[in-house]
Amino acid sequence: MQKKEYQCRILSGMRPTGKMHLGNFVGALEKWVELQSKYENFYLIADYHALTTNLDTSMILPNTLEMVSDWLSVGIDPDKSPIFRQSQIKEHTELHLIFSMLITKARLERNPTLKEQVKDLNIDAIIYGHLGYPVLQAADILLYKGTLVPVGEDQASHIEITRELARKFNSIYGEVFPIPNAKLTSFARLPGLDGNKMSKSVGNTILLSDEEDEIKKKIRQAITDPQKIRRGDPGRPEVCLVYTYHQKFNSGETDDIYAGCTSGVLGCVDCKMKCAAVISNYIAPFREKRRYYAENVAEVLDIIRDGEKRAGKVANETMQEVRRAMSLG
Repeated sequence: MQKKEYQCRILSGMRPTGKMHLGNFVGALEKWVELQSKYENFYLIADYHALTTNLDTSMILPNTLEMVSDWLSVGIDPDKSPIFRQSQIKEHTELHLIFSMLITKARLERNPTLKEQVKDLNIDAIIYGHLGYPVLQAADILLYKGTLVPVGEDQASHIEITRELARKFNSIYGEVFPIPNAKLTSFARLPGLDGNKMSKSVGNTILLSDEEDEIKKKIRQAITDPQKIRRGDPGRPEVCLVYTYHQKFNSGETDDIYAGCTSGVLGCVDCKMKCAAVISNYIAPFREKRRYYAENVAEVLDIIRDGEKRAGKVANETMQEVRRAMSLG
C-alpha cells in the first residue's frame, strides 16, 4: 500500500487554569507563537484532562476565558490556528475509547510521567482517567493527525504511547494515522519568585496581566544572593533569581548588571526595581491587548466556538476514516 503524505501539523494544549504567568509564557506560549508561523497548529483547551486531578467543574469556563485571553494577548492567531475545548468535540472521547482497546494496563502503569505525577501529587489511589491520561492524549494528537509533538529532550519518551497506538491501529485496520515524531525543543523554565517552580497555587508568580505597581511589589519579595546583605557587598549573579529574570527580559544590560553586582556598586533594591520596570515594559503590549479581551468576553467565546467548528470538521473527517477502516460505518 502506498504511504499517504501528511501535512506538518502540531497539536498543543493546556489545562484551563486561568490567568497565565511569566512561566507559562517562557515555557510554552512564546514557543507556540513562533511555531504557528512555521507549521499548522491546533490549540487545545484540555478541560477533560483537568478532571484527572480535580472533579470540580465550576471554574472551568471562567478559567478557560481567562487563559484564552492571555493566549490571544501574546500573539496566538485564531485565524491561523483554531482554539477549542476538548469537551466540545465528541470525537476525542470516541477515539479515546477505541485506543483504550489497543493498550494494556501494564503498559500504562510503566508510563514514567504517571509515576512522577503520583509521587508529586501524593496520590493514594489512581483513578482510571489518570491511568488512561496518555491514551486520551494520543487521541487528542492523532485526531488531528499531528505529525510533530514539541517536547524537551528529556520528555521525548512521553509520546511513545501515541506512536505505539498509531502503529497498532494502522497494523490492524489499515493506515489511517501518521506516526508522530518528537520535535525536540528547548523549553526554558523560569523560576518563581521564591526560586522554585512558578505556580499560582504556591503564589510565587508574576501574571501577564499584572500592572507595574503589582510587579514592583512582587519583585521586592524575590530572593537574591543570601551573601549580599547590603549595598557594597559583592554579589553572585549566577545564584540570584533577579539576575535570571534580567537574562530573559533585559539581555542588553546583563553585562553591566553582572559587573555592578559583583563589584558591590549595584544594590539589590535598585537591581530589583530595574528588573520590575523592564518586565512591566516587556509585557505592556500583552497587558494592553488583554484589557480589550477582558472587556469583550463574548468575543473570546466566539473565537473559541469558531475554533471548535473548524477543529470539529477535521475531527469528524478523521473519525469517518477510522470507522471505515474498522468497518463500523
